[in-house]
Amino acid sequence: MKKRLLALTMSVLMAASLAGCSKQLSNEYITVKQYDGLEVPKAEATEVTDVDVENSINGRLSAAATTEEITDRAAQDGDTVNIDYKGTVDGAEFEGGSAQGSDLVLGSGSFIGANGDYKGFEEQIVGHNIGETFDITVQFPENYPDMANKVAVFNIKLNKISVQHVPELTDKWVKENSEKSKTVEEYKKEVKKELEKNNKESVKSTLQNSVMEALVDQIEVKKLPEDQVKDQMASIESYYQQMAAVYGMEFEDFRDQMMQMSEDDFNKESKNAAETAVKRKLACELIAKKKNLEPSDKEYEKQIKEYAGDQDVKEFKEQVGEDVLKNTILQQKVAEYLVDNCVQVEQTNSTEEAK
Repeated sequence: MKKRLLALTMSVLMAASLAGCSKQLSNEYITVKQYDGLEVPKAEATEVTDVDVENSINGRLSAAATTEEITDRAAQDGDTVNIDYKGTVDGAEFEGGSAQGSDLVLGSGSFIGANGDYKGFEEQIVGHNIGETFDITVQFPENYPDMANKVAVFNIKLNKISVQHVPELTDKWVKENSEKSKTVEEYKKEVKKELEKNNKESVKSTLQNSVMEALVDQIEVKKLPEDQVKDQMASIESYYQQMAAVYGMEFEDFRDQMMQMSEDDFNKESKNAAETAVKRKLACELIAKKKNLEPSDKEYEKQIKEYAGDQDVKEFKEQVGEDVLKNTILQQKVAEYLVDNCVQVEQTNSTEEAK
């Protein structure tokens, strides 16, 4: 996971003199021994079943659910309750046993269930009203870490009761939520096409990742431009500093606790990832020059606009870096070429075991 996380970064810009020969491509930094006919694991789109369509539609209906706050009755199964609770065993609080403003769907089985002579956590909330404070007693299951079979008392305050209203799949709902379909049957076909498209895109992405990995294996390094490797390492560290900020943590704490890496380990992994990224970029530039894959300015602008989405293109370029975007687009085009010219190989048990 650590290596995968470190590998998910954009590569740096570099300039290289390009030269090529019939089967190999080379410059002052690297030699690409092979790029056509790279062998990669076979990838095929899975069939979209009726169950897949139903699950996708149910997810969309759930996302469109509305919430109604309940004030005139006690809590019942299916309700979402907001509670404060404090758990004790033999009068002493225990770690993880207390929370404030916790949402819980009654009947979901999310909390401790019935065990022996003790009812479950959720079923003991049923029947209580907003504003009530009460105690319940539960017994932890025998496979619960550090708390096996212990009896705990939870003091609970019921803050709020609400219920989720999930819309039904009707022609009316379809008309209101689809630009293409007007009936339920049409909508099911629409969703199926979307899922099939997603599956194909997933296969495409898998193959592109595979050919790029196979390409890196075909690269012989003479030397790497140190400034580019250092820039890439700085980019990697900057990325994780931003991640740490999202979690409200200092980078060193994020690295130690979330990534579980020492400073030396992080620097080593960063360098490895940076060198791989630079090698990949050098190889892609060589292949693009040899096969005339360099996108035109018009193609670059079109792709950057797609990447930007609803964001202002100028602001997007300033935020990400236009050179970085162009290199990313170039890599994408090279990856597409490599996929078109790769050899997909069936994976046997012996091959998988060898890995």
